[in-house]
Amino acid sequence: MHRRRNWEGTESIVELFTGVTIDWLGKKWYFLAFSLIFSVSGIISMGMHYARTGSPVPLGVDFKGGTEVQVTFASAPDANQVRNATDAAGIHDVKIVAYDVPAKHELLISLPEQSDVNVDSSRKQILDALRQHYNNPILESSVQAVGPTVGRQLEKQAGLATLYSLVGMLVYLWFRFELIYGVAAVVAVFHDTLITVGAFALTGQEISLTVIAAILTLVGYSMNDTIVVFDRIRENLRISRREGLADVVNRSINQTLSRTVLTSGLTFLTVLALYIFGGKVLSGFSFALVVGILIGTYSSIAVAAPMLVAYQDWRMHRGKAATLPAAKRSR
Repeated sequence: MHRRRNWEGTESIVELFTGVTIDWLGKKWYFLAFSLIFSVSGIISMGMHYARTGSPVPLGVDFKGGTEVQVTFASAPDANQVRNATDAAGIHDVKIVAYDVPAKHELLISLPEQSDVNVDSSRKQILDALRQHYNNPILESSVQAVGPTVGRQLEKQAGLATLYSLVGMLVYLWFRFELIYGVAAVVAVFHDTLITVGAFALTGQEISLTVIAAILTLVGYSMNDTIVVFDRIRENLRISRREGLADVVNRSINQTLSRTVLTSGLTFLTVLALYIFGGKVLSGFSFALVVGILIGTYSSIAVAAPMLVAYQDWRMHRGKAATLPAAKRSR
């Protein structure tokens, strides 16, 4: 591990790896197979979930509508007994989640979507069921309800927010580098988002507004990682104009490998700790971060960068000049 000076002559970060000569592009077919397996698995799982429920992924109360009642008990509650109590009262298909701190004796009880969501009546239903069929005094409660119409609006806005972020990044990279760089980066980010959302369909975890926030965070995180690799490719293209693009891409990825491992590795350890110790309330948010950081780091190396070489090969196959893309100075 040592420090080195970067291509601009300033002090660079500590390097974990020196003299790395991995042929990343030589493994492109393995990367393609990996991406296809996980992407297709996610798509199939979303299709099966859509056939059963009319939605490609499990949706939380934020999107599908329903009622959430937070209940604090006098002693540690038993989720199974609470579920038996609601079933005995005729309230079925409830979701029960224990809060992060067991000493607080709190549960979050979610009711499925109803045609007419009424906060007071839903709260009364839950509390009456617990008082009649569960011998554990209730100290306090709070309720939140989301109607089906509002849920659909939130779902639409979440999708638009993700779409607008991708378009904005495409435009930025178009001006920052060239269009092919923007296309490659957006395809990589779309790949990351598809696999992350597919992971929710595969595992049956619900997507809420906090999960959407995590996915948007990952869009920016993955894009930043990709830009670091692209910027090094562009700088190396200025230096090695006669070198093949595949060699330049491989060398650029290897030169940024230390930075990738340091930043992504430390971030991954942080979100992994959040997923393990954060409790069920944060499980969806942290799960999206864990999957997204792994896939986002992978796609910067195995999806975005190889697309530049594929673009050049396509141009050569069509008889056009094998121009190295975006070998111009930044604006």
